[in-house]
Amino acid sequence: MIDIKFLRENPDVVKQNIKNKFQEDKLLLVDEVIELDAKSREAKGKADALRAERNKISKQIGALMAQGKKEEAEETKKLVTERSEELAALEEQEKDLQEKITKIMMVIPNIIDPSVPIGRDDSENVEIERFGEPVVPDFEIPYHTEIMERFNGIDLDAAGRVAGNGFYYLMGDIARLHSAVISYARDFMIDRGFTYCIPPFMIRSNVVTGVMSFAEMDAMMYKIEGEDLYLIGTSEHSMIGKFIDTIIPEGELPKTLTSYSPCFRKEKGAHGIEERGVYRIHQFEKQEMIVVCKPEESPMWFEKLWQNTVDLFRSLDVPVRTLECCSGDLADLKVKSIDVEAWSPRQKKYFEVGSCSNLGDAQARRLKIRVNGEDGKYYAHTLNNTVVAPPRMLIAFLENNLNEDGTINIPKALQPYMGGKAKIE
Repeated sequence: MIDIKFLRENPDVVKQNIKNKFQEDKLLLVDEVIELDAKSREAKGKADALRAERNKISKQIGALMAQGKKEEAEETKKLVTERSEELAALEEQEKDLQEKITKIMMVIPNIIDPSVPIGRDDSENVEIERFGEPVVPDFEIPYHTEIMERFNGIDLDAAGRVAGNGFYYLMGDIARLHSAVISYARDFMIDRGFTYCIPPFMIRSNVVTGVMSFAEMDAMMYKIEGEDLYLIGTSEHSMIGKFIDTIIPEGELPKTLTSYSPCFRKEKGAHGIEERGVYRIHQFEKQEMIVVCKPEESPMWFEKLWQNTVDLFRSLDVPVRTLECCSGDLADLKVKSIDVEAWSPRQKKYFEVGSCSNLGDAQARRLKIRVNGEDGKYYAHTLNNTVVAPPRMLIAFLENNLNEDGTINIPKALQPYMGGKAKIE
């Protein structure tokens, strides 16, 4: 959420940012919020003046009573009551205006970083760098569920009967591989200095609206009926929420956490053939990383975070590339974002396996995450990045480590987590 003072002083900058994100329908909101803000400040000014006047008059009552002027004191009391009623009306007006302002400000997109390429959607994202040599083997690579089925490693039919589409049973060595990747990712991040955390898997609505836009919330989150609780779509929501309404001593920054959680997503909309199987599902597990830091340090941490994911995938012999997300592909709270994509030898192209985002102070402003610095309090910056989400990681891993004889190579880094196995046969 943008600082109202910044919007008030830089309306043209905010409007240009909206245009850069191809959300022209929101342009009128800028003028609307400026008008409401002016009314709110006017109401506050009147309320402050009335409050001061009421206090001054109240002090006169005691003096009049001491002088025996009871009738004048009673008349003064009536005046205080009148002022109190006027003040209550102004306070209610001010509260109503602030609620309207906040509602609009939650919809106006955050100011994107100047380095972000301008584009309408993900088709205009820009490739930055490739890591590892993408290989297409001489033999045919089956679809990932077919590879799993050869090892009796997946049962989609049973999952469909139990929970419907978008769920799965993983079995045997494939299930073990899934858990091995999660465990390896956990230790990988701990070795890089991150604190391991298992967060709540449900969060309240004030946390949901603090960490994401209303559009994302509607498309992703499952609501617990009858309770103010939502199933998390990714653990970064719960992890950032950990710091809600707190003041962090500057000396304790940065906060670097890596978390494990299951994730639950509606995944609204129709999906293509390449997104069947375990590519886009309603339930999966994930290792995440988040950082809460000083504003001047967030660009440095942004670079470190996506590099962690690249390094992890390369340690498992999976070629990857990074893509800079264009303006139209950025969620409203994001300042800058990079996707990490893994190579698919079967499709002969890359596909998304993780996303790294710098949200500036947008989440901190919504959740009131402040830092107590030498020169006063200020809002922290928050960042998040996927370490690994095994369903998609499994697709990339199986395709890139499959041998012509049907066996699957286990890279050395993962072997300790697979009971020392060098291959799955």
